[in-house]
Amino acid sequence: MGGIVEETTADQFSEVGKQMIYVKNQIGRITIAEMTEIAGEVEEKQAVDESSLDISDVEELAEVHDSTENAVLDMEESLLKLKADMEAKAQRQLLENLADENFSEGIIVFVVPQVVNPDQVIEIFFNRSLSALANEPDVLIKGAYNGWRWHFFTEKLQKTDLKGDWWSCRLSVPKEAYKVDFVFFNGADAYENNNSKDFSLPVEGGMDETAFEDLLLEEKHKEIEKLAAEQAEKERQADEQRRKEAEKAASEADKAQAKVEAEEQGHRLHHLMKSTSESAGHIWQIEPNFFKGCDRVRLYYNRSSRPLAHATDIWIHGGHNIWSEGLSIIEKLSHSEKGDGDWWSADVVVPDRALVLDWVFADGPPGKAVIYDNNNRQDFHATVPKSVPGELFWVEEEHRIYRKLQEERRAREEAVHKKAEKTARMKAETKEKTMKMFLLSQKHIVYTEPIDVRAGSVITVLYNPSNTVLNGKPEVWFRCSFNRWSHHNGPLPPQKMVPAENASHLKATVKVPMDAYMMDFVFSEREGGGIYDNRNGMDYHIPVIGGIAKEPPMHIVHIAVEMAPIAKVGGLGDVVTSLSRAVQDLGHTVDVVLPKYNCMNLSNVKDLHFRNSFAWGGMEINVWFGQVEGLPVYFLEPQNGMFSVGCIYGRNDDGHRFGFFCHAALEFLLQSGFQPDILHCHDWSSAPVAWLFKEHYAHYGLSNARVIFTIHNLEFGVNNIGRAMAYADKATTVSQTYSREVAGNPAISSHLHKFHGIVNGIDPDIWDPYNDHFIPVPYTPENVVEGKKAAKEALQQRLGLRRSDHPLVGIITRLTVQKGIHLIKHAVGQTLERNGQVVLLGSAPDSRIQNDFAHLADQLHSSHAGRVRFCLTYDEPLSHLIYAGADFILVPSLFEPCGLTQLIAMRYGSIPVVRRTGGLYDTVFDIDNDKERARAQGLEPNGFSFEGADPSGVDYALNRAISAWFDAREWFNSLCKRVMEQDWSWNRPALDYMELYHSARK
Repeated sequence: MGGIVEETTADQFSEVGKQMIYVKNQIGRITIAEMTEIAGEVEEKQAVDESSLDISDVEELAEVHDSTENAVLDMEESLLKLKADMEAKAQRQLLENLADENFSEGIIVFVVPQVVNPDQVIEIFFNRSLSALANEPDVLIKGAYNGWRWHFFTEKLQKTDLKGDWWSCRLSVPKEAYKVDFVFFNGADAYENNNSKDFSLPVEGGMDETAFEDLLLEEKHKEIEKLAAEQAEKERQADEQRRKEAEKAASEADKAQAKVEAEEQGHRLHHLMKSTSESAGHIWQIEPNFFKGCDRVRLYYNRSSRPLAHATDIWIHGGHNIWSEGLSIIEKLSHSEKGDGDWWSADVVVPDRALVLDWVFADGPPGKAVIYDNNNRQDFHATVPKSVPGELFWVEEEHRIYRKLQEERRAREEAVHKKAEKTARMKAETKEKTMKMFLLSQKHIVYTEPIDVRAGSVITVLYNPSNTVLNGKPEVWFRCSFNRWSHHNGPLPPQKMVPAENASHLKATVKVPMDAYMMDFVFSEREGGGIYDNRNGMDYHIPVIGGIAKEPPMHIVHIAVEMAPIAKVGGLGDVVTSLSRAVQDLGHTVDVVLPKYNCMNLSNVKDLHFRNSFAWGGMEINVWFGQVEGLPVYFLEPQNGMFSVGCIYGRNDDGHRFGFFCHAALEFLLQSGFQPDILHCHDWSSAPVAWLFKEHYAHYGLSNARVIFTIHNLEFGVNNIGRAMAYADKATTVSQTYSREVAGNPAISSHLHKFHGIVNGIDPDIWDPYNDHFIPVPYTPENVVEGKKAAKEALQQRLGLRRSDHPLVGIITRLTVQKGIHLIKHAVGQTLERNGQVVLLGSAPDSRIQNDFAHLADQLHSSHAGRVRFCLTYDEPLSHLIYAGADFILVPSLFEPCGLTQLIAMRYGSIPVVRRTGGLYDTVFDIDNDKERARAQGLEPNGFSFEGADPSGVDYALNRAISAWFDAREWFNSLCKRVMEQDWSWNRPALDYMELYHSARK
């Protein structure tokens, strides 16, 4: 057996030796995987041979196996070391070659590997002897990535042993890099910066510059969100601190109030207890006569010769401690067998903390009783014999009052808070809805998918050329940029539009950058241009949401002679205030310059104070400043008293006074250093701003501004209006239809290219049925029926109208020929004939018209008592009640540039009945005749309208309205809800004005 082992072992060593020799011959050619395979074959052969050996043979063979395995591992290690040595030699050779080549060519920088990839370690080599740092002992590298915008670094270089004074260091290239930028320096002020051009290396296989720009914007977006969250948390904490301080102060006030009330109650109770008794034997008695709180007692009442002597039922309505907690005892009495009278009784529980019981008797329970026995208005009272000790009672009573005051106050605060939250939510929802309508208002021409354009997203623009100047063109090209054409990347390359799935539209796809706040575009017939659809010079603009950039605020200055509510004569004053507030809410800066009249209501000016004075036109002009409805207002007060005349209009020198004011306003802006973007002037009274600016100020210090001129009513000051139209950069009037109606006027006809109609809005904070203190029940579209019913009843009661469920027509107007007074008279008669009620509120500046309506009022109040009421004056609270209580509001104007009455009516759920003219036509869509016209505006029909100026026209609209009220009440109620949900605020007009302001600055 031993011989066999020796032979086998010799054979094994012989085989291993052969393998070792073979491996050595394969150095430089064999791989580690191949070596592993060879070792495996050796082990497999050993395993087969081992199966025929005994124990001693196996042990000896194991030793041989271990020796073989160690030899293979040594061989692998030798091979790896040899391979590493060879790679090092190759790398060394590469470096020497690169060093020699670059040195010979005078190139002082090279990198290994020669192709730089992201997320990789590279080695940069620098030849000191060929650089500006040849005599410096230290060499450092300073750099960053992607145009010096990402991850700055500074590293010290070490001298290499390459020929030619080469120094090097290693850098880790980040995954976001597309370029490495760097310079070399000595650690102080000596630099090698490639002749001021810096050194750079391209990074391949990763981000390109566009992707990196998006990354930067995304990082900035995250930072902005983080800062916003931190700011929100700070504000939340500050609000919480303010809330705690306010709660603490209110709690202290509650404690003080509780102490006062407890003391007052104590005095009253003390006085009452001295005069009360345990019974009034012939009227009432209590058994037992010695009781305490929580005891059940029987109270007797003798109704003989009392107010309830003939009542069928008798109830006790009781409380305690001078009714301190209201009704706490309610029981029905039953007939008693007690003698000597007509006695009735009930068992009642004495309230826990009662010192005195208070009660009256009645013929029914609370809310249903008609006849009372209240002891000749003194009520009945009885002391509680075993009541709580005095001192302890009043300590507890003061605490009880304190808790009650706290609960009541917190309930009030919670109700106010919830109402404010609901108001804010409704305003936000309305604003969002209006913005979507604004974005879809051109849907027959252009819209986007999705409708909301979000920064960082890809959107599709869909365009219907058939409704534009590009109708029939074989090609349409889309030309786009961002941020009012000012985006730093410039306009995108023109893009040929392709047919959309919707056969009538073409489409183009756009990636919206993260720093966009506005998308701007036009369309052309060729890539090179040709005919453009640029929305009549306004261009197409769509707001971008969710971006990191915000639109820079524009500075608008209104120069006007009216402003609500401090100096209001007509609608001009409302527009100045409401438009300014709406534009300010969009994030822009708005100032108003106004004359300082001595007839102004200064109670509506917050923090009015003298600001400064300036000299102009040989006169000293004082400047006052204050806040009106949250707007900054500058009041100009010439020292000659031209605006201290007790009125705004109506003097022979109005033209001279307002002309002086316009020039003084521009001089004030100049001397104060203002640089407004927009000067907005209104009607004939501030029209001179347009030409005075262009002639005297546009080139002398106020060159940044553009002039917008708005015509509120063309009936006055046509010469001034015509001159302002010529000088203004853009002009508007207060509705689209009125702009067409006056387009033929010589003052306007030659300037139609810059003339636009923008309908006015109403202030939703002033006209708000949910927060209106002049109406009995606040309401929204959800409870409009209940709210208007309560308002109608209150209106009928206030004006002495019959309390009946009949259609009520309201008329709120100035009584002038323009307002259609002959149609108003006819409508009053027609409504009464149709069994309706009429309320008219308004006065006439012409005394003849005023007297005429006063005479008519006397006749109607006599002939139709309880069904008609004329209030020939101005009454603000009453106007609110009429808007809320009326079913219909009649506006039969012969002409109406815009009109606010119909808009306020709809805000309150009242249905407008109007003549089709001016702004009335633009805002009221007839239930039967304007369905398509309303749909084109994204609306539903909302009223009744008529043509012409004769009674038959009024009858056509009014009869349909009243019939709908009588015959289709459920449908009519839904119509009230619908008109309330429509937005006639300044949300949409403010957006239109901002578009106009921007177009004026193009």
